[in-house]
Amino acid sequence: MRLSFHGADREVTGSCHLVEAGGKRLLVDCGMYQGSRELDEENAEDFGFDPRSIDIVLLTHAHLDHCGRIPLLVQRGFAGEIVSTSATRELARLVMLDAARLHEEEAERRERHARRRGEAARKPLYGTLDALNAMDRFGRTASYGQTLDLGGALRASFHDAGHILGSASLRIDDGGGPESAVIFSGDLGYGGRAILRGPQLPPPAGTVVMETTYGDRLHKPLAPSIDELYAAITETIARGGNVVIPTFAMERAQELLYYLRQGVDSGRLPRSLPVFLDSPMAISATEVFRRHPECFAPRERELFAGGKDPFALPGLRFTRDTADSIALNTLVGGAVIMAGSGMCSGGRVRHHLRHNLWRQDCSVVFVGYAARGTLARELIDGARQVRLFGEQIPVRARLHTINGFSAHADRDELLGWQRALRPRRTVLVHGDEQAMRAFAAQLRDTEVLMPAKGEQVST
Repeated sequence: MRLSFHGADREVTGSCHLVEAGGKRLLVDCGMYQGSRELDEENAEDFGFDPRSIDIVLLTHAHLDHCGRIPLLVQRGFAGEIVSTSATRELARLVMLDAARLHEEEAERRERHARRRGEAARKPLYGTLDALNAMDRFGRTASYGQTLDLGGALRASFHDAGHILGSASLRIDDGGGPESAVIFSGDLGYGGRAILRGPQLPPPAGTVVMETTYGDRLHKPLAPSIDELYAAITETIARGGNVVIPTFAMERAQELLYYLRQGVDSGRLPRSLPVFLDSPMAISATEVFRRHPECFAPRERELFAGGKDPFALPGLRFTRDTADSIALNTLVGGAVIMAGSGMCSGGRVRHHLRHNLWRQDCSVVFVGYAARGTLARELIDGARQVRLFGEQIPVRARLHTINGFSAHADRDELLGWQRALRPRRTVLVHGDEQAMRAFAAQLRDTEVLMPAKGEQVST
């Protein structure tokens, strides 16, 4: 097999890897670059291969940085099959349609500005029709542990990665035995979390392509992170302020609802606590979660089997409509507002930050990864003021960064996964170069590669 790398190479977003074997061309993920606006141009660039030549896309999971350029791939000629788990298929539909809507809205905004300047406006990267066309390319759905025939001697199997609902590590076998097989980790989660199982090990392979998002650090333990979340909420409510939580729509939103429900059930949070999930995509994703308890850890499956919804709490209110979201801006205090996006790079959370960041009695709680160039990263790094909707907003709210809720495995968990597989070669992707190098220094008895964009590797 020949591998080439076309995204998430010495950077965290834009995962896209090409596999050529047995006369087939397989693409593992086709994700969007996320972060600063300068990446808009990078997303619009050529893929580094002809989309028309790709036979199959194997999708590890539905995060935007893994599936977000699939509509563009289809727009530019891809006519093959997309294979994923059933849950990933449902979530990818939400993600791609939401991304298309944001691209169209941004294009409309740019067009208004361009008309005033007498300039030609750029078209959106892709639109809703492109996202719907991409959904038409989804074919077979894979169950965990199932081996799929990709044609000739090629086989692929999906193994639970424990990252988000439906996420998978992929093992691709060309018929030459374990030494010539390749495993793509996708994004790895970790054991002992709420809702989902921990990552499962695929059968061994000679080459492992693995993520290194947190390859240079350890996560805070989960229990103290939950304590910190409850403390941030109770202290802010006591001050009379609101708690704004920038929330990723998939997995993080559902996990937070789970722990908030636990906090109310245990009496650590008030039963009357108003919690607003102000994210249409997170609301829809929560409904998808409810349809896929087969992905859950045993305890959560038992809750569902017993008729108890692990995401329901007394004060929870969903705000799908724009008018309902705008009405939240009149809340003076006493509420928890969860809104997307998690990196504050778009979505409704930016409006809530505009109305709450300047208030000393409010809090903003970050519970996920923030890429360089994003508003979330600016705030975490200590910005005293930020620009929102053309206005400079002073940062007076209390900021909390709680790392224990990450959906990614940390350094030791990544090392444990890699060492259990004992590959002859380990290819590091999907991480900042600093994290990659720190992680590489921990590896033993394996050839370590850190490919640059476009670089090729033969197994």
